[in-house]
Amino acid sequence: MVNKTIEFLKKHMLGSILIALYIILAFTAPGFFSVRNALNILRNTSMQGVIAFGMTMVMIAGEIDLSVGSAVAFGGCLTAWFTGLFINMGLDPLIAIGISIIFALAAGYIIGLFTASIRNRYNVPTFIITLSLMTALSGFANLITGGFPLTPFPVWYNFIGGGYLFGIPFPAIILVIVFVIINFIMTSTTFGRSVYAIGGNMEAARLSGIDVFKVKARILGVTSMLMALAGVMVSSLILSGTSTAAKGWELDVISAVVIGGTAMSGGIGSVKGTFIGIIFLGVLVNGMTLLNISEYWQYVVRGGLILGAVLLNTIQIERAGKHEMEGNISTVKSDSRENTAVG
Repeated sequence: MVNKTIEFLKKHMLGSILIALYIILAFTAPGFFSVRNALNILRNTSMQGVIAFGMTMVMIAGEIDLSVGSAVAFGGCLTAWFTGLFINMGLDPLIAIGISIIFALAAGYIIGLFTASIRNRYNVPTFIITLSLMTALSGFANLITGGFPLTPFPVWYNFIGGGYLFGIPFPAIILVIVFVIINFIMTSTTFGRSVYAIGGNMEAARLSGIDVFKVKARILGVTSMLMALAGVMVSSLILSGTSTAAKGWELDVISAVVIGGTAMSGGIGSVKGTFIGIIFLGVLVNGMTLLNISEYWQYVVRGGLILGAVLLNTIQIERAGKHEMEGNISTVKSDSRENTAVG
């Protein structure tokens, strides 16, 4: 019974820690243990969470995207710019915003395809490509806005990023919808299995007939599109397109993915784990804020969590590899004994 409990805790370590953290904060942080605060945590983590689900696919495939903050700001500014343009052309605000969102999402997908194309053609690491895009997209956002917030949106537009539906924050509903879709893709489709295969051994995946470029292009495109979606949600929340929005989100998104159990080396991870990682970070930040812990110390804690999660993942992967190797050796020895007996 004890062994089973220990095995269960090892298997669901992050979930167990999250429950323990929630219980501790419920007794120590004023106002933490309430439905209102729980919904607040969901709302605050939803925009980064939407991106984290896409980033999970990217990192499982052995890649990474560092352009998160700039891509979110660019998506919001692009939506605001097109909205103002179409309204000035005489279009109804609802139609203008709808078309602008579609354009922003399409632009995000194209940016992801561009990253994949450079990666495929010149074998430049996505780390470098997206690091360059981080600067370039920030520049484009400033060019679009002229360095000042664009505010063409009507008041009702705030619903996407700040509204409620049946008492639940609408961004949280978007978060759950994106989670369900991407989790289904990664667990129940051939495409999802291809992503894991590429991250585990890209050359073996290629030899087995998987189109590596096409798979990576799709996941990078979808992830960039989710960044644009987060940009739309941010622009809705603040009712403007701002080039300085979402700065530093790269840390939060990658933290959630790594803490959720996705290996930096690729091939290992899950969207469910990332969801727990998102909630874990949200609960931690919310609790530290309610306890009036300095923002600087919050960064220190998050940095330590990333390092701890990476070390824990590395240890677990090494143990799994060791067990697999021991199993293979045992199988070989068993086969050798059988062959000797037959001989």
